[in-house]
Amino acid sequence: MSASKRLDEARLAFAKRDQATAVAAHDFRRIAYAAREQHAGSGAQYIGDLVYGGLDGIITTFAVVSGVAGANLGTGVILILGLANLFADGFSMATGAYLSTKSEREYYEQERAREQWEVAHFPDGERAELLELYRARGYSDEEAGQLVAIHSRDTERWVDAMMIDELQMLRNDGNPLKNGLATLIAFIVAGSIPMLVYLAGLVMPVPAGVAFPISVALSALALFGLGAAKVLVTGQKPLRNGVEMLLIGGLAASVAYAVGVLLRGLGVQG
Repeated sequence: MSASKRLDEARLAFAKRDQATAVAAHDFRRIAYAAREQHAGSGAQYIGDLVYGGLDGIITTFAVVSGVAGANLGTGVILILGLANLFADGFSMATGAYLSTKSEREYYEQERAREQWEVAHFPDGERAELLELYRARGYSDEEAGQLVAIHSRDTERWVDAMMIDELQMLRNDGNPLKNGLATLIAFIVAGSIPMLVYLAGLVMPVPAGVAFPISVALSALALFGLGAAKVLVTGQKPLRNGVEMLLIGGLAASVAYAVGVLLRGLGVQG
């Protein structure tokens, strides 16, 4: 059983207060297997980028389509503004994900190098810091001393303890380029859904007054589906997440549509 499935089982057991299922989920053999599988795989860390990038793509593009439809500016304007938004915002989101991951990793390595230097040159001071941290958490002097002794036997483990216990920092093993690409791909693929019917209209006729309702339906399905897929990241209930994202996306599109209706005359004057 994978780590995520075992965790889902444990959450379900807790929700139902099912002790038998909880005991099974905490079987040491299943825990060990899940830990090995988790360390062996690397794709799961990009799920968040795919889900949230896709949600941003749908919401922003659907808002553009709704605004233009509300202003009654025609299919050509929808395609121009929609595609411009899709690629420009997608690139911006991808760049943000890349720089965020890169900066986070650089900052972590900088702090880790400092801790390594301090452990090497001021070991007594670093032991004292750890000792006080554990005391502050409620450990007795004896227990805190034992923890410090265990961590300080190995330099890397000691530095790990300083990073986590003192600085509350965990290493981000994500690849900045892959994070950016995952965000970009998800944004463009999911963000194109509200415009599919308008793109199809370039090769086959779409009856007047039908395109926007179809776009609304496709966008609603995509928002609900991706919102439900957030369960892969948050572990919460898929139905609740799906409805939540559907409402958020619908609200954003409604606001954009209303603005388009109010400013409809400006498009004609231009």
